[in-house]
Amino acid sequence: MLSIPVARGHCMPTRITWRRNTFLQAATSVHSGRDRLTLRQHPPELNSTVAMPQDKNPAAMLLQGSAFCAHCTIRPPTNTTTTMSEHKPVPGHRADYRHFHAIQTRWMDNDVYGHVNNVVYYSWFDTAVNHYLVASGVLDIERSPVIGLVIETRCNYFASVAFPDQVDVGVRVAHVGRSSVRYEIGIFKEGEDSAAAQGHFVHVYVDRESRRPVDIPEAMRMALAAIAVG
Repeated sequence: MLSIPVARGHCMPTRITWRRNTFLQAATSVHSGRDRLTLRQHPPELNSTVAMPQDKNPAAMLLQGSAFCAHCTIRPPTNTTTTMSEHKPVPGHRADYRHFHAIQTRWMDNDVYGHVNNVVYYSWFDTAVNHYLVASGVLDIERSPVIGLVIETRCNYFASVAFPDQVDVGVRVAHVGRSSVRYEIGIFKEGEDSAAAQGHFVHVYVDRESRRPVDIPEAMRMALAAIAVG
């Protein structure tokens, strides 16, 4: 069975499968008779089968993008290797960050593979950012009427960290909106200039009671500006 991704159109995201006995054997039941493109997972009213002319080379038609239905367009296969490599993350340096918070790794942070487990890094993100806000006097975790909730986070890993290492967590603010902030974080082993891991998370600031987005308070904006970049 040959599966080809299709573009989003009027139909739901789907895949188009082409079956032909003389070309390859279908992994499931084989259609008899004419060659055909079968559109799967459409809404019932859009289910359809498109005939493939016998005198055409189906592989060539797919590569040329000339096989189509009224609702979907077949995209030729693409090589994503180059695209992915172009966006490969590289470790940053201490000079890239405006604030640092030291954290001592714990015995329990190591997993069965002998290094700090990946989920622990996200707790370091939270700890470093919120410690900065508390120390700056703009966040009372029990009583502040405005609090930050994480809506997005990511981390890339470059080198192992393990107990009993001490790490320095670098923090910077990359963007401040009306109610949201993007924090970028680098994890550095003590004495090293290249990040062992780095990532980001986005806070949306909300009313503590209603949990609805609100404007970032002015005092907090000033604290954020002190570690902002760009």
